[in-house]
Amino acid sequence: MVDTLSAAGARRVALAAQGFGRPPASAGTRQLNLLLRRLGVLQIDSVNVFERSHYLIPFARLGEYDRAALDRLTFSRRAPYVEYWAHVAAFVPVDDWPLFRWRMQRYREGHEHDWFEANSDIMTWLLDELRDRGPLRASEIEHDANERRGPWWGWSDVKIGLEIMFRRGLVVSAGRNRFERAYGLPEQVLPPDVLGREIAEVDAHRALVEQASRALGIATAADLADYYRMLRAETRVAIDSLVDDGTLVPVSVAGWKDLAYLHRDARIPRKLQAAALLSPFDPIVWERGRTERMFGFHYRIEIYTPEAKRQFGYYSLPILIDEGLVGRIDLKSDRKAGVLRVQSAWLEEGRDGAVVAERIRPVLESAAAWQGLESIAVAGRGTLSPWLG
Repeated sequence: MVDTLSAAGARRVALAAQGFGRPPASAGTRQLNLLLRRLGVLQIDSVNVFERSHYLIPFARLGEYDRAALDRLTFSRRAPYVEYWAHVAAFVPVDDWPLFRWRMQRYREGHEHDWFEANSDIMTWLLDELRDRGPLRASEIEHDANERRGPWWGWSDVKIGLEIMFRRGLVVSAGRNRFERAYGLPEQVLPPDVLGREIAEVDAHRALVEQASRALGIATAADLADYYRMLRAETRVAIDSLVDDGTLVPVSVAGWKDLAYLHRDARIPRKLQAAALLSPFDPIVWERGRTERMFGFHYRIEIYTPEAKRQFGYYSLPILIDEGLVGRIDLKSDRKAGVLRVQSAWLEEGRDGAVVAERIRPVLESAAAWQGLESIAVAGRGTLSPWLG
């Protein structure tokens, strides 16, 4: 017989699994490390209007913290976290790097093979250069093939080659400087025990699905597959194994079409208190179908939408109050003026503006202080803005 769970119970499980509801007394390196271990993956994105995504995700759970502490955990050469294509470009525990060897092998066998072979001389030269000079950023490499073809994504052949080798595991991330990734040989960056660890593909899949389940708390098969961007078939094999040994418990959630799976260690809080601003790339909202199913919240990022067609703003952040997503807010850190600008703020239908404003105003004040900004300026656009002004 399959256990049942209410929709509200499922929301509380998911939020608790993601680190909400129990804010720590302090937010130091230890708390950051525990959070990153809990999440298993911390997505990276370059957009820096209010703050970059990988900084926002801990702020939502821990409040004000020292960003330099997160940099030491993620950007230094011998950091305990390393970048790889996990969900997308993301930090993962360095101990988990071997769990992605199967993905590296697939990249070696994939559509980039012809380009790699056609440019094998450059690839060999790059590996020799890294071997001789140590980890380098693309901008530090002098080669005729290191000329951009245009702005931003108009990568040179050197940059393309480094990225292909990064996906293949031939080079690894060795920190960042001004957000530019450095590349090093695996033996220059990874501990010997990590570098030498071989894991069978089926065992790696099982470990990743188990970690996804811990991080999500409760999830459908599709949710579990999405967390590390795995194929449905290989995810299903892992789920069946985890159900067989009792790690996952099949659960029917009210209002969900598909069967869900509850991690055996998941907490089911009777109530949960939280007030937070979520990055568009926070695991709570990064899979838009799960977000709608769990919270009834339709969310799309509008970065690539022409300004005239944007509904909520360039970089609107979902607002979490307790167990619900109650609105969204478009923020900009105007560092030159020392102002956190609320460019627009919107309520979800049926939400009380006075209540939401009372709960989220202290979060905005904390966000401004965290960013080193002296004041908050609220523009008039949006149904929540009048309550914040």
